[in-house]
Amino acid sequence: MTPDYTKVHRRFKLEGYHYDHNTLMEVAYSFVKEGLPYQHDLGLFLLDWLDKKDYVKVKTSGSTGKPKELIIKKQHMVNSAITTGDFFDLTPKKKVLNCLPSNFIAGKMMIVRAIVLGLELDMVQPSALPRIDYEKDYDFCAFTPMQLKNFAKYLKSIRTVIVGGGRVSNHIKALIKDKKPQVYETYGMTETISHIAVRRLNNFEGNETDHCFKTLPNITISKDARNCLVIEAPNLSDEKIVTNDIVDIFSKNQFEWLGRYDNVINTGGIKVYPEQIEEKLQDLIPQQFFIGSVEDDTLGDKVILVIEGETYALDKTLFDVLEKFEKPKAVYFVEQFKETSSGKIHRAKTIQTLSL
Repeated sequence: MTPDYTKVHRRFKLEGYHYDHNTLMEVAYSFVKEGLPYQHDLGLFLLDWLDKKDYVKVKTSGSTGKPKELIIKKQHMVNSAITTGDFFDLTPKKKVLNCLPSNFIAGKMMIVRAIVLGLELDMVQPSALPRIDYEKDYDFCAFTPMQLKNFAKYLKSIRTVIVGGGRVSNHIKALIKDKKPQVYETYGMTETISHIAVRRLNNFEGNETDHCFKTLPNITISKDARNCLVIEAPNLSDEKIVTNDIVDIFSKNQFEWLGRYDNVINTGGIKVYPEQIEEKLQDLIPQQFFIGSVEDDTLGDKVILVIEGETYALDKTLFDVLEKFEKPKAVYFVEQFKETSSGKIHRAKTIQTLSL
């Protein structure tokens, strides 16, 4: 029988203590009134989760535009938690660690999984290097790419790690290549209630499709006329989810992410995917950077490279790894990138600050 969102699993623990519905409400109130900032956010979400409404309001990250407020059914969040629990073998009394903020969907779902599946949840303040008890073993944890990079040498204390919210660089992949824990990159968004697909980042089995994302059970994928991913997940959403992510589909449950439709550059009649160029350059440019475009009378749009930090003479030979139409026609430096409310680079706003 599928668990109901109104129930708190009797095996659930928060910071080592058992809570039922009523006592969890009490601790939520105390977090809101007296807790640290991250505990305040945790308390607010718990109060939302435990109230009588059958939905919660969630904000998107605002990666490609203004953050939106979405209404998500609590039962859909329960269904997502069960799917993740089945896939990663998260059975009652397993120990999980949450170092993500509770005001975005990834952090919220770590809490929901613990409540629904009867997990023992520890919370730590979100930061680039979370202050974790390295002597304690955990079965499951979610990181951002930056957290994974900084925490890589301590991974032996965690059995399974998922990472999302941004690109996982080749440098990070190299750091975790031979680590014992299983590390998975996730694909998802607020609309899909966290991840709907994962791909292994280490301990590969040697399959040709190791680079592909594999969908979780009960997820159907297809492409629209723009070659963007369309997701059907009746347990997570009452409607099809049409994304702006351009993909190649290899099977009914495998796809490769190519880039964002919003970011595609049409330069001289050739479509260029900035994310693919960035992957080729990521080990060659130490600073934070991105590929964008500006209007051009001849090409329509010309490819540009934008680097964060002080101006310096860039060795143009590093572009030798790129195809002719991928090579930036201009390089710009900015003191600091504009960011979204969730800390991601806001490409459009940053380009608006350039002296063109």
